[in-house]
Amino acid sequence: MRGLGVLLGKEFTEILRTWRLFVVPGILIFFGISSPILAELTPQLLSSMSGLADQGVVIEIPPATTADAYLQFNKNAMQIALIAVIIATAGAIAGERSSGTAQIVLAKPVSRTAMVAAKALSNWGLILVAVAVASLLCAGVTALIFDTDLLPEFAGVVGLWYVLAMFLVALTLFFSAALGSNAGAAGAGIAVYFTLTIGSLWETVREFTPVGLLGAGDRIIMGTTDVPVVWPVITGLAGAFALVGLAAVAFGRKEL
Repeated sequence: MRGLGVLLGKEFTEILRTWRLFVVPGILIFFGISSPILAELTPQLLSSMSGLADQGVVIEIPPATTADAYLQFNKNAMQIALIAVIIATAGAIAGERSSGTAQIVLAKPVSRTAMVAAKALSNWGLILVAVAVASLLCAGVTALIFDTDLLPEFAGVVGLWYVLAMFLVALTLFFSAALGSNAGAAGAGIAVYFTLTIGSLWETVREFTPVGLLGAGDRIIMGTTDVPVVWPVITGLAGAFALVGLAAVAFGRKEL
């Protein structure tokens, strides 16, 4: 992969100078801070919104717990943050082709494979730092409001989310290279994401594919034992690297 180091430097410089530094990291950090607060306030909000209290009907809503805070974060990360990851990655290759940047970059002694690998590694690195900061903030705010229980479980859940994010970044990169359209890559990536959520209804699919990463976090936080995560993690990582390879092949066949 000729020129990988140079291209990685280019990608990280662009991250620091453009909107990419704020979108996905900003969303994750917002959820990291707000999820424990929202979990604490939700029972009170539900009680105050119920009109039955004026009729003498009392609805007892149990107080929020540490698990509620982490479940709130995981839900937001699994839904909104992952869709943001897909949209933010959709133009990684297609956008540079349409703008002419790819032609300029590849005029230098660098390879197309290195360019795709740099895209994948830089996005994976950005998301890793972002989710690490967000999860530390979430754990800190949760400790202030609730307690320090479930920290090992929460760390494991964040790790599972990151593997799924890696897989979806690689998938979107493949669509970005193969389709050559920002909107097409984003649409295809989101369509596959929702297909995965439907696939999570089948137990066998959950046990042996990355689909199992979607719901495993909630079950771990809620105390479910023997949640199958080994094969979902293995297939998720293998799928991520395989999709980056396929993206390189697809990009290599495109005219600039």
